[in-house]
Amino acid sequence: MQESDGAVEVTYCVVNTSQRELLLQGLDAIERERGTLPFATEVLVLDNGSSDGSAAAARSHPTVDETIALPERRGKALNDSELLRRARGRYGLLLNEDSELQPGATLALWQALQERPDAACAGAALLRPDGRPQASAWRFPSVGTALAGALFLHRLYTVQSRGSHVREVDWCQSAALLVRRQAAAQVDYLDPDFFVYSDEVDFALRLRRAGWRSLYVPGAVAVHHEQLSTAAVPERRIVEMSRNRDLYMRKHHSALAAALVRMLTAYSYAVRAVVAAVLPGHEPARYWRHVTASLWPGRGEGLREAAERYNREGRSGA
Repeated sequence: MQESDGAVEVTYCVVNTSQRELLLQGLDAIERERGTLPFATEVLVLDNGSSDGSAAAARSHPTVDETIALPERRGKALNDSELLRRARGRYGLLLNEDSELQPGATLALWQALQERPDAACAGAALLRPDGRPQASAWRFPSVGTALAGALFLHRLYTVQSRGSHVREVDWCQSAALLVRRQAAAQVDYLDPDFFVYSDEVDFALRLRRAGWRSLYVPGAVAVHHEQLSTAAVPERRIVEMSRNRDLYMRKHHSALAAALVRMLTAYSYAVRAVVAAVLPGHEPARYWRHVTASLWPGRGEGLREAAERYNREGRSGA
C-alpha cells in the first residue's frame, strides 16, 4: 500500500503504438506494482496515433492517470522525452507497450538509483515470453564492439547484462528503464533524430559525458513481448536499426569509424546468412537483408517512412 506525503516519486511512462492487448496486459502489471510501493506514483500513457482503440482502452483502465493521444505517429525518442517532461515524479520509468513488469521490479530499480546518486538510469533484466533471458545491457557501440561481433565474441565482450548483483554498465535497453529526471533534463532528454533504435544508447552516452552512470539491475525483471514477425523479413525494422546505428557512429565517432562498423557488421551477418542457408529452419534472407542495410543504411524504407506514410494516409482518409 502506498504511503506518502503526496509527492510523486515514480512516474510510469508508457508509449503504445497499436498494441491494445499488450498495453492492457502491461497496465495490469503496473497496477499490481503500484499497490505494493511505499511511495506515490502516477501512470502516463502516450498513444502513438493508434487506430485499434488503444487510447480509449488506456483512458478506461483504472491505473492510468493521464492518456496523451497523438493524432499522428512520431518517433520513440520524441515520445519518451515528452513523457519525461510531463512526469511529476523524481524518476520516470520508461516502458514499451510490450513490457510486462514482474513483481518487485519497480522497487528494485528505485532502490538501485537511491543507493547510487551518481546513476541516472537503471535497467531491468528482460525475459522473452517463454522465460529465456534477453540481453538488455551492453558496451557502447564502437569499432571494437563491431570487431567483437565479427569474431563472434559479442556475448562475451559486448553484452553486460549478466550476474546476480547490480552492476555499472554502459547502456541499458529502454524497454524497462528507470530514469532520474533531473539528469535527463540536464542533457535535454532523448535526441529526436533517432526515430527508433540507438536513442537510448545516445542518451546514455550523453549522460555519461555529463558525469552520470547507468546500472543493470538483475533483481528487477520484465517480460518483453517483442512483436517481431518470424515468418518474414522485418524490412522496416532492419533498415531503421542500421540507419540509427550509423547515425550514432557518425555523431559520436568519425566517418571512418562508421564505415568500419558498417563493414564489420555486414560481415558478421553475411557469415550468419551462409550458415543459415545450410541449416534447416533458419532464415538466410533475414540475415542478407541485415548485410545490405548495414552496408547502405540510407537505402530502403524504415519505420520513419512507414510512420510518415501512415500519417499521410490518415490525413487523406485513405
